Amino acid sequence: MKKVLAIILAGGEGSRLGILTAKRTKPAVPFAGKYRIIDFALSNCVNSGLFDVMIVAQYRPHSLIEHIGGGGPWDLNRERWGGVRIYTPYRSRELADWFVGTADAVQQNFLFIKDRKPDLVLVLSGDHIYRMNYRHFIDAHEASGAAVTLATIPVTPEEAPRFGIVGTDDGGWATSFVEKPKEPPPGMGSMGVYVFDYDVLDRVLIEDHHREDSDHDFGKNILPKMIADGEKVFTWPYHGYWRDVGTLESYWDAHMDLLVQPPAYDLNDVGWLIHTRSENRAPARLGKANIVDSLVCDGCVIDEDATVERSVLGPGVRVRKGAVIRDSIVQNDSWVGDGAVVERAIIDKRVHLGHGVRVGRGGDSPLAVVGKGATLPDGFVVHPGGEVAHDVIPEDLETNEVPSGLCVHTKRRPWQIKGG
Repeated sequence: MKKVLAIILAGGEGSRLGILTAKRTKPAVPFAGKYRIIDFALSNCVNSGLFDVMIVAQYRPHSLIEHIGGGGPWDLNRERWGGVRIYTPYRSRELADWFVGTADAVQQNFLFIKDRKPDLVLVLSGDHIYRMNYRHFIDAHEASGAAVTLATIPVTPEEAPRFGIVGTDDGGWATSFVEKPKEPPPGMGSMGVYVFDYDVLDRVLIEDHHREDSDHDFGKNILPKMIADGEKVFTWPYHGYWRDVGTLESYWDAHMDLLVQPPAYDLNDVGWLIHTRSENRAPARLGKANIVDSLVCDGCVIDEDATVERSVLGPGVRVRKGAVIRDSIVQNDSWVGDGAVVERAIIDKRVHLGHGVRVGRGGDSPLAVVGKGATLPDGFVVHPGGEVAHDVIPEDLETNEVPSGLCVHTKRRPWQIKGG
């Protein structure tokens, strides 16, 4: 059996996730209460029997590094053969610098790849939610005799501008690749999952490194050039559940997918467990509350007359008497005060919502978001589409509400329009 090295690209800033990634890289964002987004790619690796994993990080990697640690929860704490290692940008005599694109991130760490002596290199994104047996993907690559194989999914015309669009012939060989086209041609969407023969990857990275007109990106440059040059690029269609949680809406949608019956993605599949670094918490304690179609993690306390509907509560969330949480995500150790109402909202870790606070509104209204560690006083209102940044305290608030489309920061950064 050929030796496979898995590389998980986990350096994205994730700017479209707004304040959720103000203090952490996108793959380290919490998901489904107890997990981080990167847990899904990591668990796919170990469940596929791949135990040699390299994580390439860049933007605010501290939470990610702390979460991965030595790799124990994934059985990746191996000293000699295999295991998991995290690599970040560094300065050298060759003046290595911040990663410019996905290919550049791999190129700058190629000496570490060479040290692992792989036959095949599996390149993955660390910010997707899905279940895939990579062995089936790798077997298809080896059987095809391709230089590189990429996984593809069907996409609608509306979704296509967010993907690399791959044209194929009847045999599954790629005939074209266009990254995020404004006017998409017919084709399948690239999942950002590739397997290269080691020698091929080494060669194309060196060639791309010397191209001054390149963005040094797999989707923008390397794959389109390989196809244009007539190299053997194979495609492997994937038909399971997959979500790129790169926006607030897609992040929220992926959580709601867990709550339908049956769930679009079943976390209770004991044949394909999602491994993570779990916290030791007491069992959840539920009063005479109304809880419907929700995920409630260990350590939560929900008081009497509270309502939790179609929502995900992370570990240690406290929901006080008469509070209502609907169609929302509430992360670890947040406090929802008496009579507070949270609807179509994302509440990050360690947020304190005072009595009678209102965040968001039901229906199809825009999502409201409250950042990590923020404290909102009694009666405060965050309208749909409004945002409160991390670490905001009552002294930072000049009014008792956040209008739609605005974000309030600490006094060091006063009221700003989103994106300002």
